[in-house]
Amino acid sequence: MMTAIGVAIVAVTVYFLLKRYDARLVLLASGISMACVAGTPMASLDAFAKNMTNGGLIQAVCSVMGFAMVMRYTECDKHLINLLAGGLSKVRPLLIPGVVLATYAVNVALPSAAGTAAAAGAIFVPLMMSAGIHPAMAGAAVKCGTYGSMLNPGLAHNPFVAKIAGVGVMDVIAFHFKANIASLLTAAVLITLIAYYRKEHKGYIAEGLEAEASFKVNWLYAIMPILPIVILILGTAGVVPALKMDVPQAMVIGAMLALVVTRKNPTNFSNAFFDGMGKAYGSILGIIISAGVFVSGMTAMGLVKTFTTAMLNNPGIVKVCAAVGPFILGVVVGSGDAATFAFNEAITPHAEEFGMSAVQMGSMATLGGTLGRTMSPIAGATIIIAGIAGVNPMEIAKRNFLPMVGAMVLGMAFLM
Repeated sequence: MMTAIGVAIVAVTVYFLLKRYDARLVLLASGISMACVAGTPMASLDAFAKNMTNGGLIQAVCSVMGFAMVMRYTECDKHLINLLAGGLSKVRPLLIPGVVLATYAVNVALPSAAGTAAAAGAIFVPLMMSAGIHPAMAGAAVKCGTYGSMLNPGLAHNPFVAKIAGVGVMDVIAFHFKANIASLLTAAVLITLIAYYRKEHKGYIAEGLEAEASFKVNWLYAIMPILPIVILILGTAGVVPALKMDVPQAMVIGAMLALVVTRKNPTNFSNAFFDGMGKAYGSILGIIISAGVFVSGMTAMGLVKTFTTAMLNNPGIVKVCAAVGPFILGVVVGSGDAATFAFNEAITPHAEEFGMSAVQMGSMATLGGTLGRTMSPIAGATIIIAGIAGVNPMEIAKRNFLPMVGAMVLGMAFLM
């Protein structure tokens, strides 16, 4: 009975999100309602309080949005946009898939999907909008590439599977490398086709981001918006160990260098940075906090546990469960970690009994969960990109539906 009520509430929640009601209000109301029905109303309020101080997300999101506002104030974003405007018109057919691949490459170096979404989204989304691409499609293209962390040895799932299988971490990555690249190319092609079908690949006028024919580009100004990403990649990849740092530090360094280069008013510069941080907390983190309340409500009603248990207790369809189970839960919860770790811990050690290797089964679960999270409208990375693009997260999720399903099908075909 409890499960049926929970499913009904989730369905109503999805309905209101599709109708474009305020996501924060819908998710908060849904999460609190489920917690109350479950008899644990404080669970939702505790989740609200906990997510208010989610250190990693607050640092990444607020610092990136502060940096973005500085780029707008100093007009460095205009210099970059005008510098690339001529080239963009020549490679327009490759712009959308190019952004997907570029974001994926950034995520390989920066294994945090939210961090990648914030850092790459702050550059690629305005850039694509300036080229006439619809904001939601620009956000969807960036979101399509936020699972490159699968190829990073630091992703928690890779060493977890390696330990179960008794092999090295790089052996696990080498096994699912081809499947990942195949799924990436599939997603890039499908999101491009969707853009052309919806006629969102050109024609959008981005106010304040238009290229100006008479605009004189300052190359030094133009490189300021991409400086933090360069710092992060060089440091994380070990090319320049001294530059190894997290997203907030890179954003502050980038903002300070922009101030030195442009010689703008320091007071206005400071106001722009902190105004951006405040807007990020209210607009972006507000939805992330609400999403946390929603997930806590589902957990209180036992929906997450019911789904996971049903998946684990049906060994006859374990191959399908390994891929589809974590994928679906990743979509609903916004994170593929819960189902992926549960599956790998309970089932993957017995993979040989089902005619599979532990590395094969573990890779399937990891890829499924990761792709599901990449499609989810309540994933932190989706909400961050939606905030940068100024659209509802559901708009990005709708455009990513076919690319992620296609990526899962082809990726699993490689792994099977």
